[in-house]
Amino acid sequence: MSMVKLTIDGRQIESAPGTTILQAARSAGIQIPTLCYHERLNPIVSCGMCVVEVAGFDEPVESCATPVAEGMEVVTTSENLSVLRAGSLKRLLSRHPLDCPICDKAGECRLQDLVFEYGVMAEGYEAPPKPREKVYATPLIKYWPDRCVLCLRCVTACREIKGACALDVTENEGQRELVFYPDKCVSCGECLQLCPVGALTENVSAMKGRSFLVKKVPTTCTYCGCGCQMELHVADNRVVNVTGRDDPGVNQSSLCVKGRFGYEFISSNQRLTRPLVKKNGAFEETDWDEALRLVARRFAQVKTESGADAIGGFASARCTNEDNYLFQKFMRAVIGTNNVDHCARL
Repeated sequence: MSMVKLTIDGRQIESAPGTTILQAARSAGIQIPTLCYHERLNPIVSCGMCVVEVAGFDEPVESCATPVAEGMEVVTTSENLSVLRAGSLKRLLSRHPLDCPICDKAGECRLQDLVFEYGVMAEGYEAPPKPREKVYATPLIKYWPDRCVLCLRCVTACREIKGACALDVTENEGQRELVFYPDKCVSCGECLQLCPVGALTENVSAMKGRSFLVKKVPTTCTYCGCGCQMELHVADNRVVNVTGRDDPGVNQSSLCVKGRFGYEFISSNQRLTRPLVKKNGAFEETDWDEALRLVARRFAQVKTESGADAIGGFASARCTNEDNYLFQKFMRAVIGTNNVDHCARL
């Protein structure tokens, strides 16, 4: 494949045909500001932040949606571009309040970072009052209409990544706003993961934590055998949020409803902390040695009285392949039966 040669900020760069200016710049370590753009989505072109100047073009173009061309000369920073980007930010702030101190996204908000970078001040850009909360497609997510800048990341992610099409944009009295279709929503939280501002927040944990105050612990989801990578947000030794890891792993930061929101069991006071053995018709706490001796004794008794095929075992999708292999080996080689099945078939 012949490469396309172009110049970005005076640097000679080679890029594959079909690559956008933004992708070519980032591959060369040249940063162009974005808000609506995301690597996993087709270009949305709603924020106006990624504009660049291209020789021969009368007006700046959106780098996220403009493919590279042979001999193209691109400028990513100039006084004119700074004015245009600041203007785009002011337009976004016309529908977004400057309530950063109380916003859940403070400290990791892309809009907040851009406003600071371009020195946009609050004067003259007071957003009109809107309801603080609004019913969302799922009770697991809270929607803040006043914080939404209609970047359309959530709508695009719902359509392109999940294929659910549970979100859309509509016109209401001359104003664009999000509309939700609860019957299509699968509560995956993909929209929550990709929202760059505080318009969508998790609605499960009553306890919250700022990004710079929580400890993010990388781990593997245990709900099935897919091996999805996630990060547990831990504050005061308690999981307060779960997000997908931004890496090229099997899930590419996506999670299902269980992986993203099903973490309350971790701190549940109903969790067993010790083995239970039934004595005189009631369960009593014991240690592992006694529990395992009881299981071994009952297995031996059933095998002696009724044969090995009177025993069956169910493996779990929440275990690793290695654990499941050892389990079936135990059933066949130690117990002596082929009565082995898996919960995924139930």
